[in-house]
Formats: sequence, C-alpha cells, structure tokens
Amino acid sequence: MVRLLTLILLLLTGISYGAEVKIGTIVNVEGVRPNYLTGYGIVVGLSGTGDGTTSVFTLQSVANMLRKMGIYVDPKSVKTKNAAAVMVTAKLPPFAKPGMTFDVEVASIGDAKSIANGVLIRTPLFGPDGKIYAFAQGPVSTGGGFSESNKGGKVQKNFSTAGVIPNGGIVERALPFELSQEKELVLTLNNPDFALASEIADVINSKFGRIARAVDSATVKVSFPLGVDKVNFISEVLSLKVKTNPEPTIVIYEKTGTVIMSGDIKIDPPVYVSHGNIYVSVVKKPVISQPPPLSGGKTVETQQVETTVVEENARIFAIESPSLKDLVKALNQLGVSPGDLIAILQAIKASGKLHAKIIVM
Repeated sequence: MVRLLTLILLLLTGISYGAEVKIGTIVNVEGVRPNYLTGYGIVVGLSGTGDGTTSVFTLQSVANMLRKMGIYVDPKSVKTKNAAAVMVTAKLPPFAKPGMTFDVEVASIGDAKSIANGVLIRTPLFGPDGKIYAFAQGPVSTGGGFSESNKGGKVQKNFSTAGVIPNGGIVERALPFELSQEKELVLTLNNPDFALASEIADVINSKFGRIARAVDSATVKVSFPLGVDKVNFISEVLSLKVKTNPEPTIVIYEKTGTVIMSGDIKIDPPVYVSHGNIYVSVVKKPVISQPPPLSGGKTVETQQVETTVVEENARIFAIESPSLKDLVKALNQLGVSPGDLIAILQAIKASGKLHAKIIVM
C-alpha cells in the first residue's frame, strides 16, 4: 500500500542560528500599547432589516434616545424594524490625542438581519477603567454583504450583521500614560528568555554605559541618561541588534497533520522506532436467492459480508545520530502518516530523548 505523507517540515534546514535582529522586533515598550474600547449603540436607517419586537433592549434604547431629545415614548409602543442594537469596539493607538480619528467596528447583538447602509448614532466608547475616551458615529460599511435564503438553501456574501466605520471614532480624552514623566524605559520580551534578556541588557550597556539591567526572563529596565531626548534614545535602543538563539520547538497541527520544526533540535541516541499497522477491510457483496421452480416463492436479494484483516510486519529502525533530520528521514522510509509521526514524536519526548518544546494546536 502506498501512502502519501502529507507532512510539511518548515525551518528544519537552512536555519541561521544566532541571527542578529533588532531589539524592537522582539520586545514591547511598557506603556506603549494599543487600548481596547467598547460601547453600546443604535444603528438606524435600516430598510426593515433591524431588530424585531422580541429584542426588548433595542426598543428600550430607542425610547431612551428619543427621551434625551425631548420626545417621550412608551417603550412598549415602539415598533420599528429600521433600528438595531449593536456593540461598538475599537483599538485606540498608543499616544492617541484628543481630535484624532480611528476606525471602529460594529456588530449586531439582536436579531437584525442586516445593518448594511445604516448609520450609527453617537456612541460613547469606554476604556477598562470605565471612563469615556472617545465617541463613535457614522455610516456602517459591511463590504457589500448580502444574504438570501429559501427552502432550498441560502446564499451569503460576507456578514451583513457586522461592519466597520472608517475614521468613525474620535478621541475625546488623552490616555493617562505620559512618556515625559517616565524615569525608566521598561522593555518586555515577546518570548521570555533569561539568556536573551541578559544579552539585551549587555548590548545596551556596551552602547550607553551601565544603564540597563535584566530584571527577569521577560523584563529589561533601562534608566534614561540625564538630559537625553527620550524619543531619540528609545529609537536608538530599539535599533540595536542582538543575537538570538531560539528555543528548539515543534508545533503540531493535529487537524491538518502539519508539523513545523524550528531551532537546533537534538535527540539522545540511540532511539529505536517500531512501526506496524493492522488494516481491516469490510466488503459487502450482493447475493441473489432464487426459489425452486413452482414453489411460489419470491426472488430475494441479500448481502454477503467478507472481512479481511491484513497486518503489516513491524519494522524497527535504530537512530544513532543526534540530529532530528535523520530521525525524520527514517520515519519517511517507514512511510508513516502524519498522525503516526505526531504520536512517535510525542512518545520520544515523553521518554526524555527529544530536546525540544512540543506545542499541540
């Protein structure tokens, strides 16, 4: 039996260990980060595709909105399909100042069929601290989405219950973080590593003197020199290059049978791998049963089931090399499937012979 090994080995060969990268690509600056905002609003102007009367919160929201404008309406008497309740979300960029605009996303939370071509009424956007940092308003764009359904099926393009308002948000309150008040530059590593944190501190100290120290595997603190321009100083620090030595890692996507290996992965030889499978084949064959002549019986069609069991002879391979490439080569000779390879790698890791971190996704 011929098997196709649907295995993708990426970054296994031609890897440049100890490559130099900019510090800015592997760290974040504490305080310099996007901030998520959320709000609750109403989209109006829909052509009968809004929330129905079962969405009580929409009817109450419309009544409250009209009340603020001096129009008092009983929420129970509100019956409109041209409005929809939505959640408004946005990501505020670092150092956002009042007057700056940004994109906001809008998504229906009721039973609206579509919010396309609707208009979001002014909606306050709150930060994690409960304060209003921005307002959102404007026409909703869903990318031309449409939806049709009938008894025979459904046709849909994009999602017409979620959309975006380009530049629909405007900043009303500045973020509390002020770079000018900071006495230290705090760098946090994307992937914590004691050796890399120490390397970053050494590179900064070799350039500016003893001003940096590695606090732990994820944090490097840098003191600002006296009289330095902080913006230029941070730019210079983030532009410095360090040598990286990534941790050997094997990432396994079990759903697709994809295995990604990176880093200098080693194994402790010898490793013995045995592979064997049992195949069970079940075949149904039609059988026609004819009655004897003049018996008055009827022809009956039945099925005969044949079951065949084939067992492959197990083969044992010995791996004497410490390189994972030789192990993979031997497994390919065995003709293992992606599922078998995943099980073998996990078993070798459990035995303590494989020196790499395995991530299953």
